[in-house]
Amino acid sequence: MNRQSQAAVLFLLGAALLHAGTTDLYLRYVKAGLRPLLLASGAILIVTALATAWYERRRGRRQREEGHVHPEPRVSWLLILPLLALILVAPPALGSYSATRTGTALQEPLAYPPLPATDPLPLSVVDYAGRAVYDHGRTLTGREVRLTGFVALDHDGTPYLVRMALNCCAADAQPVKVGLTGDIPPVLQPDAWLTVTGTYTPRTIHDPVNGGPIPFLRVTIAKPAPTPRDPYDESWNN
Repeated sequence: MNRQSQAAVLFLLGAALLHAGTTDLYLRYVKAGLRPLLLASGAILIVTALATAWYERRRGRRQREEGHVHPEPRVSWLLILPLLALILVAPPALGSYSATRTGTALQEPLAYPPLPATDPLPLSVVDYAGRAVYDHGRTLTGREVRLTGFVALDHDGTPYLVRMALNCCAADAQPVKVGLTGDIPPVLQPDAWLTVTGTYTPRTIHDPVNGGPIPFLRVTIAKPAPTPRDPYDESWNN
């Protein structure tokens, strides 16, 4: 691979990182807190690409003056095609297919902060699941809560409300699941986003994939919800 190709690949990769970091596209790859590092990396790659191109231009000029020009294989420019795909095609967020084939990643919270008196109480799927399983619903009993997530259906038809939780990037995303019971819509489409309002129930099952705990929510209201700006949930490791 010649230096001109290297410079072009570096420039396009830097441009892709800047494009992702200045839009919501980066949320499909990494957690929100990594945005500054993503932008800095993109800027460094572009500066490096420009410096490489400038150096190669000077070197090529000297070689022409000395009569030592050697043609480079053009096939190396094909390496740019995957980068163009990265810039032009946004990958979908992980959904029900991954959720039903990966065991729940629910972890015991370090603490259970007091909940506000809001009614209904908005909670993340991760927060509700942690309190329902490991605190045995003590902070949830008698409260009406509201959760938002996407739908996943188990092999036996059990409906789950799911958020994919991540530590760093989409590559390590794992699902946290809450089973739904009560007033559930008769038809549920996998990957459809729902906002459900309901109450705590002590019912818990074991995830068929890894045996992890899956708590349930008794649904009283279920409404379609738009796909959120950030489809991943980062609250499990905060």
